[in-house]
Amino acid sequence: MTYRPDEIDRRILYYLGMNARDTSAPMIAEEVDVTPATVRNRINRLEEHGIIRGYHADIDYENSNGKVTTQFTCTAPVSKRSALANEALSTPGVIHVRELLAGQENLVITAVGEDTTDINRIAQQLSAAGVTIEREDIVLDETFQPYHEFAPEEDRAPSAVTDFQTVVGGGEVVEFTVSETADIAGLTLKAANQEGLLPDEILVVGIERDGTHITPNGDTQITPGDLVSVFSPETLPEQLVNAFDSEPRPANEQV
Repeated sequence: MTYRPDEIDRRILYYLGMNARDTSAPMIAEEVDVTPATVRNRINRLEEHGIIRGYHADIDYENSNGKVTTQFTCTAPVSKRSALANEALSTPGVIHVRELLAGQENLVITAVGEDTTDINRIAQQLSAAGVTIEREDIVLDETFQPYHEFAPEEDRAPSAVTDFQTVVGGGEVVEFTVSETADIAGLTLKAANQEGLLPDEILVVGIERDGTHITPNGDTQITPGDLVSVFSPETLPEQLVNAFDSEPRPANEQV
């Protein structure tokens, strides 16, 4: 089954993409209003589904005894492209291979050599494997940054909604985070209903807490750091959104 990352997952991917080594689960948890255990559980899930494929060091090979980094733009027969990509990776000096969906120039191979003679040796081995080298370029520098669409939107008010799905029949399943200042924090589901924060037509279908999933009932207490999934048969009621809102409302403002 295909895993669909929600807002929490996307924020995790953003912070890991920015600096995976120095970014801890507690640091991410503080940014997204969930617990460190939930962040660790989400990272494990992203790894299991192949969305996070690994963590790699950003190495400046030129500063490592003057190594030469070269990018080979190559063409491989489409039917053999994947096989030749794997074969290229077995060539000593090759550190990265990218397959492109194209008929021509469909392999980009990055290699590190001791000097130009070593780079020529790598080029000869690639040619012998069956790829056609169209172009060779010396790599001067390479910079990475996380995907901006996964970043928090600094110019808008924080939102407790982390996921939203429309289901068959027109209902909505929405996932909320629970901050310490949310009106619903600390209440049982029964108490939240009695106080008008949780309308009768809303069904709480699941709670993710510290990386585990809880099947809720009326006595289940909502705690800060929870991820609460609710089902609404119609458009989400405003008082429900307000109940999870992390921004305290003025005392004279009515729900």
